[in-house]
Amino acid sequence: MKRQELLKVLENKRINDDVFMIVLGSKNQLPPMLPGQFVQVKVESGMVFLRRPFSVHDVDYAENNFSLLIQVVGEGTKAISRVVKGSMVDVIYPLGNSFSMPVDAQKPLLIGGGVGVAPIFFMAKVLTNKGFKPDILLGFRNIKSVIKYEQFIEVGKVFVTTEDGSLGVKGYVTDHPVFNSGIYDISYCCGPEPMMRAVAGICGEKGIKCEVSLENLMGCGIGACLCCVVDTVRGNVCTCTEGPVFNINQLKW
Repeated sequence: MKRQELLKVLENKRINDDVFMIVLGSKNQLPPMLPGQFVQVKVESGMVFLRRPFSVHDVDYAENNFSLLIQVVGEGTKAISRVVKGSMVDVIYPLGNSFSMPVDAQKPLLIGGGVGVAPIFFMAKVLTNKGFKPDILLGFRNIKSVIKYEQFIEVGKVFVTTEDGSLGVKGYVTDHPVFNSGIYDISYCCGPEPMMRAVAGICGEKGIKCEVSLENLMGCGIGACLCCVVDTVRGNVCTCTEGPVFNINQLKW
C-alpha cells in the first residue's frame, strides 16, 4: 500500500560525474517493495512543481532504508542532488507494478542501460536470494560512465558493453554475443527507450519472454495528470498505474 512520508536522508553519494545515490530511511517499518516499483520525490525548488519518479534501486529491511540511483538531467534532479545527510525528503511510495518472477526452470537475463541499471540491481538481488542465477548485461557510453559494476558482480554474472569499447564489448547491449547463447528464456530490461525497443526486437525474434520498465515522465504517480500515457494493445494507459513494467507483447512497438 502506497504512503506519503517524510523520509530521512541517510546518505548522498556521488557515483560519477552526473549520477548519485541517496539512501532514505523511515521512522516507520518500510512497506514491502518489489523490483520495478518506483517512488515519487517532491522537489524542494521554486522552479520545479512536479514530483520526480525514480526506480527503487535497493532495499535493506534490516536497516529499514532504501536507495535511489539518480542521474542529474535537469533542475529537478539537480535540486535533489543537493540534499544533505540528515535532511528530510517528501516521498510517495511504493508505486507501480513490478517485474514478474521467473518459474523454476527459467534462466533470466537482466539488461540495463545507463541509469536504467537501478531497478536491474534490485531485481538481480531478489532473484539471487530466491536461488536463481541471473546473468546481467550492462551498457554504458564509456568506462567513466559505468555504474556500480562491483556491486553487480556480487549478484550475478556480468557482461558489459561500452559505445567506445573502453570496457567490455564495443557497441550497444544488442551487439553483445550473449544474445546468441540460446540459454535464456526470460529477460528484464530498463534503460533508454531506443535500447529497450532494440532489446525487445531481439527477444521477440529469439522467442525470449521480455519485460521492460518504461522511464516515461510521471508527474503525479497515481494516474491523475496523464503525463505518462503509453500506447498498448489495450489502448492508451498510464505508465504509472498500469506499469512501469510491461511485457513487450503489451506494447505497440
